[in-house]
Amino acid sequence: MKMSPFLVLLVALLLSASATLPSEAHNARGHHALKSKTFLSPAIHLRPGSVSNKYYFDIAFPRGHIALKSFNGEVVDERGVPVPLHEAYLHHWLVEPYYAPKHAAADEAKNNLSKTIPNRNSGVCKDTLRQYYGLGSETRRTSTWVPGPYGVEAGDPAAPPEGYEERWLLNVHAIDTRGVADRLGCTECRCDLYNVTVDEDGRRIGEGYAGGLRCCYDQTRCKVVKERLATVEVMTRKVFLRYTVTWLHWSSKVLPVEIYIFDATDKALLQGKSEPACNVEYQVEECSAENRAKNDCVHVQMAKQVVPRGGDIVYAGGHQHVGGLGTSLHGEDGRLLCESIPTYGEGQEAGNEAGYIVGMSTCYPKPGTVTVRDGEVLTVVSNYSSERRHTGVMGLFYILVAKHGHH
Repeated sequence: MKMSPFLVLLVALLLSASATLPSEAHNARGHHALKSKTFLSPAIHLRPGSVSNKYYFDIAFPRGHIALKSFNGEVVDERGVPVPLHEAYLHHWLVEPYYAPKHAAADEAKNNLSKTIPNRNSGVCKDTLRQYYGLGSETRRTSTWVPGPYGVEAGDPAAPPEGYEERWLLNVHAIDTRGVADRLGCTECRCDLYNVTVDEDGRRIGEGYAGGLRCCYDQTRCKVVKERLATVEVMTRKVFLRYTVTWLHWSSKVLPVEIYIFDATDKALLQGKSEPACNVEYQVEECSAENRAKNDCVHVQMAKQVVPRGGDIVYAGGHQHVGGLGTSLHGEDGRLLCESIPTYGEGQEAGNEAGYIVGMSTCYPKPGTVTVRDGEVLTVVSNYSSERRHTGVMGLFYILVAKHGHH
């Protein structure tokens, strides 16, 4: 998809402005104590058109009372070579902590979830967007760095209930698009391409649902074209999510942050309801002939949500799928808190795949300059091109908030 020269310039400026931030942040207090380690997920088995969407419990993760500074992941093959999105599309990866009974095996927690206790982020969509970190195709070129003296607290020995300990789980949703009939349609989880009539829980999929997570669940398969399979060198292969965690040991010098995730699909507040209704994904219909004639094919999705506890925003960034033009977060008075713009790839190599979102710009406000108050109503806006229909798209916004005065 082509972007206007203005958007290209804006993306370049935003990326260049934020690219130096992590290295600058390394010079903050505690630099000498920074630690980093790279891990591999369990093997993910893929064949042309297949989908893997599994949860891995008790993954390898730094232990102890720590301050998380970044979490970065990408899909690699058995040799450790990055796999491009046009072969294995990374719909998303999510990582979150949970509490499990001490000495319980990972499989025991997976098979008996009633024994585990979720340790969700601070909101807003706690029941549907519980993760601490989560990205998709943009993972290779999107910063997750927590700046300055701030950190995401993990491993607090006083936090788990008695008899429990903190562990981490990873969810990886990957779609093999080698040899498929419609690569973009497969990544957008169009139901007709997956030939499914019920979702993962056996519930019938209504006619109005054209595509999304309900149609591309674990072990489903997108339509492949026999003739195209002749160019596929290895029919079944193993890939992995390679993830790198950077952290500090927790100390009084680290200032904690709260994680909030906003969702452009939540219409509850606009409809006068008090409980959030985060659908996570939505559909963009093709623009009308009238709008096309006016060169106005932009679909706008907007929601209002309440931030429970305010403070200083020290990091913010959005998440969108192909077709995304950018997403933004605004204060109750309409002020812009952060705008996150996608970068589209232009080549074939991993990290620059043409037609895919390969990065999202992020905001690093100077501490104390961008604040929200307790209970403030924020507006999240997600813009997509409606030149064609898009199914299963998302418009999410992540922010990290430190208590007022912690800077």
